[in-house]
Amino acid sequence: MSHARQFSVEISPLQGDQGRARLQQVITGLQAMGPEFVSVTYGAGGATEQASLAALEQVQAAGAVGVPHLSAIGMQRASVRALLAHYRALGVRRLVILRGDAPSGQRGSGDFLFAGELVRFIRAECGAHFHLDVAAFPECHPQARNSDEDLRHFKAKVEAGADSAITQYFFNPDAYADFIERCAATGITIPIVPGIMPIGSFSRLVGFSEARGIEIPRWISMRMAAYGDDKASIRALGIELAVRLCERLLTLGAPGLHFFSLNDDARVAEIWRSLNLPSSGTGTGTAAAKVA
Repeated sequence: MSHARQFSVEISPLQGDQGRARLQQVITGLQAMGPEFVSVTYGAGGATEQASLAALEQVQAAGAVGVPHLSAIGMQRASVRALLAHYRALGVRRLVILRGDAPSGQRGSGDFLFAGELVRFIRAECGAHFHLDVAAFPECHPQARNSDEDLRHFKAKVEAGADSAITQYFFNPDAYADFIERCAATGITIPIVPGIMPIGSFSRLVGFSEARGIEIPRWISMRMAAYGDDKASIRALGIELAVRLCERLLTLGAPGLHFFSLNDDARVAEIWRSLNLPSSGTGTGTAAAKVA
């Protein structure tokens, strides 16, 4: 049975001539898979604004649909208004809106405290011109006191005008299934696409996950530990685990998959092929995946 689903990828800007050349290779590799869009991360308070804009233009020049991230914390209304005008001039029709983190030494600066406030501002400024994605947290935002509070914050973003959501990465599909059920029970009906983080460096992933309140199941940790410093085996296992997770999520009815590439196009491409996801090379259509 076939279901139309959305498959997309995320990249981060790289600076300098060598960085831009490497990023071009990444974009070319990802675009060959035919993703719905390629999103481009944006540093806290606009810390990577110029590099992010340059990366967005590289994505568009490659023929892919470029989708910029925009963080709320540290941003001024005037600067957001200017960015929105620039995005419209570039033909951008979709944005990923995040709360983000305050840049070092800039606590409390900016006109927005939450992503929902930025969503509401963009809707007031641009109406329905942009499709707006927001973040969701199946295992609860690390700063939320409990899951009910976190769900209220998510619903506030939806009510502010979000069209769909992309989740923080996770490794337990039951967490996603439970979150979707709880959302439905509170009247949230927008598509919620699971974010997928393929495991590359396990030691880096552990630190990254601990800071974000993301659980790495013990059985995964123990399997990774068995390989020690064998990077090739860790990479292969990471791909295997990502494929199995994606298969389970699609079986559960997930409306697509969003891959956090970490600028490793080869790893994402291998997962993409293993799942038999579309490879149109256009990046402009809605993908369809076959789920057994």
